[in-house]
Amino acid sequence: MIQTSITPFARKLKTPLTKSQIKVLQINLGKRCNLACTHCHVEASPKRTEELSPEICDQLIQVIERFPEIQIVDLTGGAPEMNYGFKPIVEAAHQHGKQVIVRSNLTIYFEPGFEDLPEYCTRHQTRIVASLPCYMATNVDKMRGKGVFDASVKAIQALNRLGYGKEPELILDLVYNPQLPVSDRFSLTPDQQKLEKDYKIFLQEHFGITFNNLFTITNLPVGRTLAYLQRKKLYAPYLEFLEANFNPNTVEHLMCRDELSVDYLGKIYDCDFNQMMNLPAKTRAGETLTVAKILAAGTLDVIDEIQTVPYCYGCTAGSGSSCGGALTVNS
Repeated sequence: MIQTSITPFARKLKTPLTKSQIKVLQINLGKRCNLACTHCHVEASPKRTEELSPEICDQLIQVIERFPEIQIVDLTGGAPEMNYGFKPIVEAAHQHGKQVIVRSNLTIYFEPGFEDLPEYCTRHQTRIVASLPCYMATNVDKMRGKGVFDASVKAIQALNRLGYGKEPELILDLVYNPQLPVSDRFSLTPDQQKLEKDYKIFLQEHFGITFNNLFTITNLPVGRTLAYLQRKKLYAPYLEFLEANFNPNTVEHLMCRDELSVDYLGKIYDCDFNQMMNLPAKTRAGETLTVAKILAAGTLDVIDEIQTVPYCYGCTAGSGSSCGGALTVNS
């Protein structure tokens, strides 16, 4: 773990950060992706080959079937749709009444062999959470690659035609990420409610697009964002900025409280960011966890204290940040 001079996150809290009842099973199906975005904390790309195995896929389906307290199965990657196990897990979760979230880059719909995805997601009523880090083409293409904005617009229009963003059971959410900083003049993510209105007005007027919610997500210093900040010598100043904007009102709403994050090897973490930094969740006895161990234990209630590190300030700065966007209405 990278050493910094900022206050350890655990010391900032009045009480230890603990788990509540697990409601969310977030699964990173692998690092295969058709894009290589500059801010990707997973460091996914078309060159990566790591993905879920049949054995781990079967174990995850058993978890979905055996633990009714899991309400949400959240699939991510890489492009989750490209990695092994995507459809079997979607179908098992849908069959057992879970909400299925697919974190999509949208452009995957135009890759050979994946053209059926919009209709597939419609049939299984998956909630699509799609990255669109700006409503201006130049900014999106700068972060995600040339032509990504136009492809994303076409994908959203196709989803709208199928009822996404319109029918109550077909939810389409967009995700905003800020541009990576070029100097130490950092800023927090904009007000989520106001930015959502701006997105909806612009995308409707220019492209006839509708969607449900906008989520604003802070760039945490993990993966490619970490490497970028280190190259620019901005890593320590950025962490100091995040700590200076720590908001204690966000802590009770942190996504790590009711979530298990699982990697393609079946290892368990408190959150996706800890997964990418190889900081595993620990049992009360200090042991690391796997999906197989969870099944053997017959319970999800095996973690007391959440593993914390300096980048946790990214989830607690300002209005907070999570896979579901801001954690408080006002910072």
